[in-house]
Amino acid sequence: MTSPDGGGPLRNRDFRLLLAGAATSQLGAQVTLVALPLVAVVELDASPLETGLLTAAETAAFLLVGLPAGAWVDRMRRLPVLVRADVVRAVAMACLPPAAWAGVLTMTQLYLVALVTGVATVFFDVAHQSYLPALLPREQLVSGNGALETVRSSAQVAGPGLGGVLVQAAGAPFALVTDAAGYLLSALFLRGIRTPEPPPAPATGASLRAQVGEGLAFVFRHPALRMIACSTAVANFFGAMLVAVQTVFLVRVLELPAGVIGLMMSASAVGGLAGALCAGALARAVGRARVIWLAPAVTGPFAVLWPLAGHGAAAIWFAVASAAVFFGAVVYNVAQVSFRQLLCPAELLGRMNATLRFLVWGTMPFGALVGGAVADAAGPRAAVWTCAAGFLLVPVPLLFSPLRRLRDLPVPAAAHAPGPVAG
Repeated sequence: MTSPDGGGPLRNRDFRLLLAGAATSQLGAQVTLVALPLVAVVELDASPLETGLLTAAETAAFLLVGLPAGAWVDRMRRLPVLVRADVVRAVAMACLPPAAWAGVLTMTQLYLVALVTGVATVFFDVAHQSYLPALLPREQLVSGNGALETVRSSAQVAGPGLGGVLVQAAGAPFALVTDAAGYLLSALFLRGIRTPEPPPAPATGASLRAQVGEGLAFVFRHPALRMIACSTAVANFFGAMLVAVQTVFLVRVLELPAGVIGLMMSASAVGGLAGALCAGALARAVGRARVIWLAPAVTGPFAVLWPLAGHGAAAIWFAVASAAVFFGAVVYNVAQVSFRQLLCPAELLGRMNATLRFLVWGTMPFGALVGGAVADAAGPRAAVWTCAAGFLLVPVPLLFSPLRRLRDLPVPAAAHAPGPVAG
């Protein structure tokens, strides 16, 4: 029997280059996940509120330029956008180590670099999700997204552990060099892609505001997309809270060394890698629609183990919770991103993805600020308890969506304004 994937996306040379670029940039980014907050906490003695502001600065770009980015990306070829975004991120990250070694690094510089890399990441992420359908046939999109999630999760397994080792051996500023190198390598891999990219749709004369409005209308008129946006926004709000306070929690409450903190953060990626490897099989077994709500419903309750972590061996509960929650998150992401790509017409992909990014990532700076404020006022453990309670709410919007009544997903890709999903 012929594979429904037509031999699989890995037979495609240019898709392999896209994977290689994703692997190198993600590895560097995951090293920074450990190194950047440790620079703030250890080198600059940052408070919980300041680490919350740092996380907010990294994600604020989705609020500032998230919506117009989609309209701009739809007016351009996506591959050059990816390359330029990688170069900008590499240059921004490369500015930090010299300042740290010269003793002139400040929190203001960390905030600025986080904001610049965040803006570049907005354009990269919108273009990346919009570019994949131009590289692969539609029947390979689920497999392609699964492969990208596998690479991303593999980098998340290795990156934090490597970051912890580098920080402990050579200091946090040196570890940031790895991130800059990863972005440069990613740009080189992407420049090697040779698949002709269709030109953007001819300008219709519509204003930027009108084009942004088309993306918003497409998302808000579709009941399944609305609920996906709600659930993901809730998850990202509380996820950003956790990111904002976890380094302070692990360093000052659990009193873990940098190397162990890296391993703790790798635990979430182990779960994510397992989720990426299982996502396709789970979708086939339980249904491509059903798995979207089932994954967070089953794994979200494990979040209550985060605040139960303690000193010594009891710290393992933090790792167990992270692995379980991120297993469900990756399965959910593979399913819902594939659904969005299949559902949306090509000329709207950038705006649809940007609208979703604006809605679901736009909650992150607020989550980070709330996390820092709660940790400042009531302590890091109280903030982690708040994160855990929040993750119990993630599947609720999905349970009230049309997805709850479906096993598999219809894909009315030709419609600009689809009606309610029906089985």
